[in-house]
Formats: sequence, structure tokens, C-alpha cells
Amino acid sequence: MLPRSLSNFMNAFTSSDYTSYPFATTNRKDFGNLMSVYLDATLNPLLKNNDFVQEGWRIGPANPERQTPDGKADEPLIFKGVVYNEMKGQMSDASYLYYIKFQDHIFPAINNSGGDPQKMTDLTYEALKAFHAKNYHPSNAKLFTYGNMPLADHIADINRNIERFEQSQADKAIKLPVDLSAGSAQYTVKGPVDPLVDKEMQYKTSTSWLMGDTSDTDESFALRIMSSLLLDGYGSPLYRALIESGLGPDWSPNTGYDSGGKIGIFSVGLNGVKEQDVSTVKQAIDVSLQEVYTKGFDKSKIDGLLHQAELGLKHKTANFGMGIMQRLQPGWFNGVDPFDLLTWNETVKVFKANCARSGYLEGLLKKYLLNEHCLTFTMEPDENYGAMLADEENQRLSTKLRSASESAGGHAAARAQLVSEELTLLEAQSKAATEDLSCLPSVHVSDIPRQSESKVVRVSKLGNVNVQWREASTNGLTYFRAINTLDGLPAELRMLMPLFADSLMRLGTKERTMEQLEDLIRLKTGGIAVSYHSTTSPHDIQQATEGISLSGYALDGNINAMYELIVTIIKETNFDGPEAESRVRELVQSAASGALDTIAGAGHSYARRFTEAGLTPQALLNEQIGGLTQVQQTASLASRDQSEGLSDVMLKLKAIQGFALSNSSKFRTAITCGPESVSNNESALQNFLSKVDSSSKIPSSGDSQAPMAIYASKTFFPLPYQVYYSAMSLPTVPYSHSSSAPLQILSQLLTHKHLHHEIREKGGAYGGGAYSRGLSGLFGFYSYRDPNPQNTLKVIKEAGRWARDKDWTEQDLEEAKLSVFQGIDAPESVNEEGMTRFLSGVDEDMEQRKREQLLDVKIRDVIDVAQEHLVDGMVDSRAAVLGEEKDFFPTAEGWDKRYLQMT
Repeated sequence: MLPRSLSNFMNAFTSSDYTSYPFATTNRKDFGNLMSVYLDATLNPLLKNNDFVQEGWRIGPANPERQTPDGKADEPLIFKGVVYNEMKGQMSDASYLYYIKFQDHIFPAINNSGGDPQKMTDLTYEALKAFHAKNYHPSNAKLFTYGNMPLADHIADINRNIERFEQSQADKAIKLPVDLSAGSAQYTVKGPVDPLVDKEMQYKTSTSWLMGDTSDTDESFALRIMSSLLLDGYGSPLYRALIESGLGPDWSPNTGYDSGGKIGIFSVGLNGVKEQDVSTVKQAIDVSLQEVYTKGFDKSKIDGLLHQAELGLKHKTANFGMGIMQRLQPGWFNGVDPFDLLTWNETVKVFKANCARSGYLEGLLKKYLLNEHCLTFTMEPDENYGAMLADEENQRLSTKLRSASESAGGHAAARAQLVSEELTLLEAQSKAATEDLSCLPSVHVSDIPRQSESKVVRVSKLGNVNVQWREASTNGLTYFRAINTLDGLPAELRMLMPLFADSLMRLGTKERTMEQLEDLIRLKTGGIAVSYHSTTSPHDIQQATEGISLSGYALDGNINAMYELIVTIIKETNFDGPEAESRVRELVQSAASGALDTIAGAGHSYARRFTEAGLTPQALLNEQIGGLTQVQQTASLASRDQSEGLSDVMLKLKAIQGFALSNSSKFRTAITCGPESVSNNESALQNFLSKVDSSSKIPSSGDSQAPMAIYASKTFFPLPYQVYYSAMSLPTVPYSHSSSAPLQILSQLLTHKHLHHEIREKGGAYGGGAYSRGLSGLFGFYSYRDPNPQNTLKVIKEAGRWARDKDWTEQDLEEAKLSVFQGIDAPESVNEEGMTRFLSGVDEDMEQRKREQLLDVKIRDVIDVAQEHLVDGMVDSRAAVLGEEKDFFPTAEGWDKRYLQMT
């Protein structure tokens, strides 16, 4: 349905004790189409055996295309399956692994939401069908709709789909965690070593307590507030006791209050702990909680959290309905009345009344946390962990093959049968690529308005500064954004921009601690941020600009306070304080601690950034700030010995501070507010701009950009993952070029008509496709959690010829256009309206022209750009692969091997 819809969201989610199938669209016809298909697919699936072995698991030859039908070719038999490979990749994320193993111990009654590869191969096709028949039934379901369409209409549609069903005998029991009433429990499991973290800081440990029944929504809300008071921000008591004290650089993955089950769970712990400090972490938690109980909670901090919650409700987001659904689901499936979860004003009223009684939150802390009825869970590093997983998989495979041999009458017969089944599946997959889908409902390109919805903005000047105004209904909020364009920024300073932004929210000033600043930010704003910004010219992909971005939002009455806070954290952050360097080191170690797991969750994006860095200036900037180059620098800084210090880094951070809020001739701002607050905003903005220095010199080192040539055409990054992530990118044309539109259409055609079948269905990767980002002028391909990256790259290299020679139909073109417009016409949050123009220089006229070009793309246009850019232009492509080190990508074939590690 993806290419037959104008949906702005379509997916399926697995949780530990339920699955959900959400979609969202702004088109009424599309809503009906998707609802009918979703209901039919979930309640009446075919669940063919081929579906099970493709998506679940099977045993087959590693590369079936090199396998002969008689099964005699020397292709090893391996476990295969899309979800099997997905979860091997997921379990390569050490943070996810820790969380799942923790859940296994504290909540054994529920499931691993994605599936454990070690257990997945026990599932049979018959068991899957029986599970579906028992549980995927209307009497075991919750249905949620949100929108401004008549409710009666789609209730009638739902009823037509479910009225034939009888009552089911599904497992509706509400699951409970382990019983800790008898005292504490301790568990230790093994996990992988992180090469980007100090080898002495590899332990993860946490302590958890069972809380109250989450159906008591008033108490659960109070416990969530208590959790935030204990954990959130650099001034929070547990942050100071655990991270600032040096016991570990970052929170463990389970830290926080989890109200998703029938019984709430509060956990607190650390990553990156030394072996000798593991027991100290629990002691430090106990001491800190006792101190909080004795001292009591600060009312101003409670007020700040309530203020944040109020602003969160006022903030008009594009995904409000989806957010409500995700908020309701966990409790709804565990006996909580969903309407109780929606009575926010009443819940806050009860909370305030309870807090008016002295010691309310302190009483909850004593009731639930000041005791030894807790579970401590630790993951210790094992350098042989990866080898242990491989050995376990090999032993499991051997057991399955022995069983198959016994059933088939010998090893040769079993192998021949498995090969035959693989080739039969391959044939079915090839046929599926051309399957007639005309029975599926669809919207049409004619449903897309040719004229885009106008989001009117106006531009004025305050002194030398351009100000973009977007007047809209904002529920009494003002949104601010500014860009300070920087010319000639040295690479050594650019690479420290993320650390600079983090430091501003960590160090404090000479007059105020960071805790005091955090309290003011919560009380006066919805948040403020400083970050790096870069963009490509819409007219020339070899031209880019960069700078510092400032943003924030607040109630109209607090806008002056927001500006004052922005000026304070930029101009007055104290990089010379006695604790400044140690806190910057703390930030660096925290970033390095989670880097490997972050890559595991989005390895294809990191591979893509790296390939693009050798193609255009803006892509190079993007890689330096947020790619593997940045990860390596962070790891290198984190590995510095205490004796070496970070004095050189501190000097560079101070240098950035000197020009971060300066040079008003290069400064531009954007304001989104209600018409009633424009006048007050002009006055407040004028006052803010008066504090922006008129000029400031950027230190020059003669290296404003590292040469793109250092990014090799083919690069392999050995990383401790069980699957691979790959990308290939090539340069095309700028946003304003006439070929930009057919390239976007081509990317959708390749994804849905070719690459999905080849990379996912046949290749076994969890995901794969093509993209064309109009503004960057780059076209690319990717695969995600891929067991067969060599074959993926082969498919990608031939994709241009495949597209050029394909006999495209008008229906193919129609579906590709629908896919493109899903993103173009997706709803925007009010604070994002007009931001494309402000951030990239693409105005409404340019967007309208591109819209018309996309709607008017012809088949011939697609063929022409495929030939020019994906066939002839393939010589300029760059490729990168991340994953387990094997002999797949030898240096003899031009592959540059790069290791990410501490230096």
C-alpha cells in the first residue's frame, strides 16, 4: 500500500505484550482505503508458508544464485530470514541487549518484543498460524481513531469487518513482573566489549524497584514527576551522585520510570562503569535517595516540570493524534481506562492538591524506593562475546541440520531438499515482484492539488537583520529561530561545534550554576537550543553555507526571559571555571559511551553520510558534524589520559564562544507567533538583537574544509555487528534543475519496484532502497541490517541499467508520484511552517515550480535521468559498508579499511 497511498505514516509496531498497526493520512478517501486493508491484513491474512520462511526464518544456501538445483555447489547452509537478520542487528546494539536481558529477568512473563534470534528458530509455521488464530481477533483488540471525520462512518466500516467474528479464547491475562517482596535479587550476564570506550569502563549496572498499580493514574503521574526530579538535568540528585561523581558517563538504557505495564518500574543505573565500582553504584543510589527524602523536593523544580507539561499540550504538533495513541496503548492493554489517561487537567489538579500537603512526593519516595525490595542487574564485558554468539548459532544450525538429515534420510538428501526449497522461494519472490495488485484500493495523482497550500510569510528588517514572520494560531506561544552564518570556519572548530553546544547546557556561568539555569529554562521556556547549521545552495550543489542555529519557544509573556537566557548561555558560559574541563571530559565520555549503539541503530545513515562526504561541500560538513568522522574524534578525545588534559579543546571552545552570537550583518531570524503578539515580539526581538555584537573575527587556520578526496571511493568499517549496513551515493543536480523532479520519482520507482524485492525479500536485509534528496543534489542507495552486502552492492550498481531498460507503465509512474507527495504534503507542526525558506532559501515559488515538475514527470524523463546519472554517472559514486570484519571487501579490489577505535 505504500505507493498507493498519500499516508504520512504507515507501519507496524511490536511491543512486549501487544502489537499495533497504525497509519495516518490527511486524505479522507485514503483513510478508508487504509482502514479496510489494515483490518483485512491483520484479521484475515493468508499467512502462507513462503511468507513465514521469507520473513521469519529458514535454512538455505548463503547465495542461492550460485547454487545448482541438485544442491552440489559448495554454498554453505545458513540461517536466513528478514526478521531473523533484523534482530541479529538489533541485538548487536549493546544498549538494546542490556534492556532486553533486564526485561527477561524483571518481567519474564512478557515477550522479547522483536524476537530473540536464539529462540526464533524454535518457532514453526503451524505455531505461528495457531498464535494468530488465537490472539489476532476483534474481541482481543483495541481500536483507536483520531481526526475530524464523522465518527459514525468509520465505526460502520469497522463493524462490517468484524461482525462475522465470534468471541475468542485469546490470552487476555494481564502479566506481572517478578515478586520482590522477599528481598533483593542480583543478576549478572555477559555482553560485548565496546571498542570506542575505555576497556576499564565496560560494565553496565542498574537497580530497579516495583512501584504502584498504573491504573491509579493520579499516583502514576506523581511518580513520573518524582522520576524527573530525581534524574533529569545536570542538577538532579542522582546525576550528581552517579555521573558527576565519575562512577559512569551515562545512564543505563532502562533508567527512568516505566509505566507501560500493570505495575510501574523505576530503574536507575549507569553505562561505562569500572568493575570495582559496580557495587558502589548501588550504594551511591541509596545514599542519594535518602538525602533527597531528608531534604525534600524543591517546589520551584516541580513548577518547572508542570510548566513544561503545559507547554507540551499547547504546542501544535503534526503528529498529535499518533502521540495520543502511543500514550494510551500501554496502559489500555493493562487495565487502565484510556479516558482516565486523557483527563490531564484533572490529574494535574489532584497532583497540586496532594503536593499542597507537606511530604507528598517524599512519602512516595519512602514507600517505593527506600527499601531493599529491588533487583540489581549487571552486564559484564566479555571479549569473546561475538565468538560465543557465532558458536551458539553454529551449534543450533548443526542441530537443525541433523534433524533435517534424519527426516530426509541422510545429509545429502536434506541438503538437496533445503536447496530446492530455497530455489522454489526464490522463484516465488521473483513472481511476487510482478504480482497483479489491482485488487488493492488506491488514491490517484488527480487527488493531489496542483497548487500547494500557502503558508504566508513576510520579511522585514530590524537594523541589518532580516526577520521572517509567520503569523499563525499558536495557542499563545512564540517560536524563535536564528542563523548566524559563518564564513571561513576552520575544520578544527567546526568539528567541536556539537561539543560546544553541549557545553553551553552543562557548564553554567560565573553568576549561576547550570542547575539554576536549567530551572529558569523550565520555568520560562519550552526549551532553548544551540546547534550547527549547514545547507546546500538550491542552484549549485558545490556551494554551501554554514553557521550556528539558535532556537527556542515560550509563552508570549515569557519571550523576553527566553532571549535573556539565550544570551546568557552563549555569552556567559564559563569555560575558565575550576570544574569546566572535567565537565567537558564528562560530556565527551558520555557521547563516546553511546556512539557504537547509536551507529547500530542507524548504520545505513552513517554509511550514507560517509559516502556523500566525498561528493559535495555540504555533505562533507554534515559528515564532520554528525558522521563517523565525528564519532572517531569523540572517541579520541574520550581516550585522552587525565594527565594530558583538554586545555587545547577548552581554548577552541572559548574561541567559538567569541563569535557564536555576533556579526549581525550575517545574522537572520524567524518568528512564528499569533497576530496578536507581533508588536510585543518586535520589541522583544529588537532588544535581543541589540545584544548581538556587530562584528567578531573567526580565527583562521587555513583549513576551512578538509579535502573531500580523503573520503575514498570504497570504504569498509569493521564493527562488532552481526549484520551489515551499506550505502552508495553519487552527485546529480541542484534543487532548481529540471532533472531534480524525475530523479525523485526514479528513487521511488527503484525502491518499490526493484530494490525492496531484491534487497529485502530475496536478500534478507531488514530494509533497503534508493533516495534522492532534492536540496542536497545527491542520489543514493542503502541497505539496513543486511546479511549479504556484496550482493546488495551488485544489485545497486546495476540498478541504473535496470531502470533504463524497464518497461514502465503509467500505473508505475502514478504510484511513484504518490510516494513522493506523501512527504511533500505531510502535515507540519506550526513551528515548522515557513522554515524551508528560512533554512535553505527555497521559497514558495520554487516549491510550487518543483511541485508542478513532479506532477508532470513522464516515463521518458525517468529513463533519461537513469541513463545520465545512474549509468553514465556511476563512475562518480562512493560506497561504504559497516559490519563484521570478513574477507568480503579486500583492499586488492580497491576497498579502504578504516577502524573506529580509541586512540
